[in-house]
Amino acid sequence: MTASSSLSKGANLPVGSSAVRAELAWSEGPGVPAADASALLLTAAGRVRDDGDFVFYNQPRHASDTVRHLGKQSAAGVTTDTVEVDLHALEPAVERVLLCASADGGTFGQMSGLTLRLLDAGTQAELARFDMTASTETAFIGGELYLRGGQWKFRAVGQGYASGLAGLATDFGITVDDAPSAPTAPVAPAAPAAPVAPAVPVVPAGPAAPVAPAATPTPAPRLIKGEEQLPVDMRKRLSLRKEQVAVSLRKHGAEGVTARVILVLDASGSMSFLYSKGIVADVVERMAAVAAQLDDDGEMQAWTFASHPARLPDLTIGELPDWLRLHVRVGEVGVFYRPGKRKKGLRDEQIDMRSVGIQNEEQKVIGQVRAYVRENPTAAPTLVLFFSDGGVYRNDEIERELRDAVEEPIFWQFVGLGKSNYGVLERFDTLPGRRVDNVGFFAVDDISTVPDPELYDRLLSEFPDWMAAARQAGIL
Repeated sequence: MTASSSLSKGANLPVGSSAVRAELAWSEGPGVPAADASALLLTAAGRVRDDGDFVFYNQPRHASDTVRHLGKQSAAGVTTDTVEVDLHALEPAVERVLLCASADGGTFGQMSGLTLRLLDAGTQAELARFDMTASTETAFIGGELYLRGGQWKFRAVGQGYASGLAGLATDFGITVDDAPSAPTAPVAPAAPAAPVAPAVPVVPAGPAAPVAPAATPTPAPRLIKGEEQLPVDMRKRLSLRKEQVAVSLRKHGAEGVTARVILVLDASGSMSFLYSKGIVADVVERMAAVAAQLDDDGEMQAWTFASHPARLPDLTIGELPDWLRLHVRVGEVGVFYRPGKRKKGLRDEQIDMRSVGIQNEEQKVIGQVRAYVRENPTAAPTLVLFFSDGGVYRNDEIERELRDAVEEPIFWQFVGLGKSNYGVLERFDTLPGRRVDNVGFFAVDDISTVPDPELYDRLLSEFPDWMAAARQAGIL
């Protein structure tokens, strides 16, 4: 029998069972809303093929009979709602199954004991357990089953949506009607089990299905100084990505906010593959869109680090191609390196990466970023996007830095790039004794395969909640 694993947000594990049950559970009580479990079947592109790939209380069985909504049960003051997935029988086109939920008559923050358990469908043995926390979300992605190298795996996601089930579903290609104005238009009946209020009917697939307008027009992305200098293909990518960032912010109740964006890149020796394959360069280009949408001048401050931190030149949009070529570099081992003697061929603004080293010392760069923010105050909060492939071992020092930073106008969003041992970073969400939660974390196996909408949603899902809490605490 496989031992159960208690997962933190972003953690993953292989699934050996041929069929599994995803059981959403919460504690009953006065004023506690109900919740409805659901599942989305996605292709490699991160989208459904049609509306039939949405399995929920009103469409409880997929046409292939591989995903089924089993319904609710109540015992000993705990309610569960369950979805079953036959992994080995899923159609070849399906590479991910999102395990979702929607709240009825309230938010997930009003629910205690919110847990997602993964069970073997045959033996009912618990394979994994994910204890979740929430605030104002009315829809939630608890976890996902995904195919990687022929092996099914489970990831604890814990991503909330303030825009409800409609916002979640439309992100992945489900057609959802707006509230109709004509009296003859279909209206979902009010019922205790409805996932959102007002309920939003799912339009059946087929040639006669109406095309629903967007619920809220997406604001046009701001044109950033220097954007017109970019190569045409890069300019197009940037424009689309800025739109997606704006959509993600609006979805989480943060439309129109501004923030200083700071990028931190792990350049330790274990990162060399991600640099050589261009994966880190692609990450930087995708993060430039976040700065272009959030920062009032579109610039992004940046650091690289390994054994030691080093500040990189500010990234401006017009200089993005050259910036990637000159500054997105991994640590180098210099056997005969002597401090103060620069490597030949470097430009004046380039960092000699031999001085950065090859080990992981996250606490040093965290300290430098904190000092920069203190010495360069702004009216806007600071969002730090921190990328690392793990190997964290300075846990006490990192925890001390991040605890000390609680009273500062900085939100730290850490992203794990698929290795292991993120140490205190992945545990920080559950650490007590902080007035506000100033740290977010998630990990991905291969960030190059994560679609932009999903990446930006995960990057920006906790930042708005922190801003609200920081304002209430007088930090902002």
